[in-house]
Amino acid sequence: MSAGSFIWYELMTHDPDAAARFYGAVVGWKISDAPAPMPNGADYRMIMRGDGGSAGGVLRLSQDMLRNGAQPCWLGYLHVADVNASIQAMVADGARVVMPGMDLPVGRIAMVADPMGTPFYVMKPIPPPGKPEAKSDVFDVKEPQRIRWNELASPDLARARTFYAKHFHFQFNDVMPMGPMGDYCFIDHDGVRLGAIMQKPAESPGPTGTWLFYFGVPSIAEAERAITANGGKVLQGQHEVPGGDWVVVATDPAGAAFGVVGPRGE
Repeated sequence: MSAGSFIWYELMTHDPDAAARFYGAVVGWKISDAPAPMPNGADYRMIMRGDGGSAGGVLRLSQDMLRNGAQPCWLGYLHVADVNASIQAMVADGARVVMPGMDLPVGRIAMVADPMGTPFYVMKPIPPPGKPEAKSDVFDVKEPQRIRWNELASPDLARARTFYAKHFHFQFNDVMPMGPMGDYCFIDHDGVRLGAIMQKPAESPGPTGTWLFYFGVPSIAEAERAITANGGKVLQGQHEVPGGDWVVVATDPAGAAFGVVGPRGE
């Protein structure tokens, strides 16, 4: 994977079992009942797709995390060639280290907040034994049960574009004007259109930006019904996006925001 690729996604939440029920109904994922062995003793569950592949992980928020202000949310992992060097370069450009570098059996990770306060992970992964060429497939622009779109709403669009272009090789080749909402700046990376960056709406709560991840589903109508039937809250109902897909933006029962994308369905 090239530097700047999204290679993992993580839900931080109070109750992994409740998350398993909700996302199982909405997306079709299976979240493991038992935590995976972690060197730091964290409660970490794997998210499995129907085809047997991984879709990411679920981290139970500890009391210490909650005391330090952590809230339920989805975070993405961006691939880097050197975690320490990447952190140093980003901090020099105004970023902040949220969690220092940590070595895990699957690679070295750290959590960073960009200069506008938006958190994300960086990771240098270790390939599985015997599979030196293995690549992450948690992101795919077309497939269901994968993350299909990565969208950043930033308090400072111009600075965000400069920051992610410099440190993750994002390119902004096309822009879609959205009237009073400003420009929707598509992100191209390594030949793939992986998402977009836009100005955070003034009415959105909180001072920092957020990454919003859209999960592929076979029917937006069914997903929307499942969201409301299982304790979620629809923030933006069904609407069509360029290319013919439909999307819904929602929060899960714990308050973590996400989107779903796919055919409208019945």
